Amino acid sequence: MIRKAALIIIGALLLLSSCSQRAKTSIARSGNVVYYWRTTFSLDSLQLYFLRHHHISSIYCRYFDVVKDAKEEVVPNATIQFRQAIPDGIEIVPTVFIMNNCMQQFPDSLAQRIVRRIVQMNETHDVTNVHEIQIDCDYTARNRKLYYQFLQEVRDAAAAHGLRLSTTIRLHQLSMPAPPADYGVLMLYNTGEPNRFIKGRNADGSWQRHNPILDLRDVQPYVRYLKDYPLPLAAAYPVFRWQRTLHGVQVEHVAKYDDIIRTKQLVEAERADLSQLIFTYHLDNENILRYTTEQYENIYHH
Repeated sequence: MIRKAALIIIGALLLLSSCSQRAKTSIARSGNVVYYWRTTFSLDSLQLYFLRHHHISSIYCRYFDVVKDAKEEVVPNATIQFRQAIPDGIEIVPTVFIMNNCMQQFPDSLAQRIVRRIVQMNETHDVTNVHEIQIDCDYTARNRKLYYQFLQEVRDAAAAHGLRLSTTIRLHQLSMPAPPADYGVLMLYNTGEPNRFIKGRNADGSWQRHNPILDLRDVQPYVRYLKDYPLPLAAAYPVFRWQRTLHGVQVEHVAKYDDIIRTKQLVEAERADLSQLIFTYHLDNENILRYTTEQYENIYHH
């Protein structure tokens, strides 16, 4: 009887532990969201229709970048201008992009200045019902510690205003310790080097250019990190077009619809929470019209 009772207790403890681990992977929000990455906030009828039709609950809106100026000082840049009121029922999440070259040494007050600037912008433009801010940065193993220290300072400053903090996570960052944030947004785009070639699947073994926006072959090596990654994760998928000039020739890249869905299936098989909150990057008429309504519904499918 004693042994049986002990086994029951151990089983109960394991169950509680399992429930606790699952609780840690909760983002505390769910639904369909979009990034808005322009310098002027103004939504036309097509964009408003898209928000309603796909039940978009939040817009993660780039407020400004943090860059180095000509004097090597770290300053805000390209601040968004609000030309229109926020639609009813839409929550705004102020998002700030930090240029990588700013992370050689952060000014001591930078975190507080960023949060204060966000709060002031919200008050000035009557942006209410804000509960979160997001920091976007392509940090590396070399500057990770400095960035994490900065991020903790942002988190503390945000908490003083009742705001949660999220941050972006790129694929190569999954192998690093998790940053100090409430959750991360796994960026499943810009996954490859623009000039790299990948061996194709042609019968003759010829080489073909991969898609730097999203190529499943770029994602696969990082999937093994997902299961044990300790930070709750959401997922962001690309719907944008990228044009560039290569050797005098204009090259255009868009994410193949099959690659988006196959990537979605691949990562969600490892992490169920990646289907909880789904982003698309970013809200723009050209991007809305690039894919059909059914294709968007498949991306946003939970």
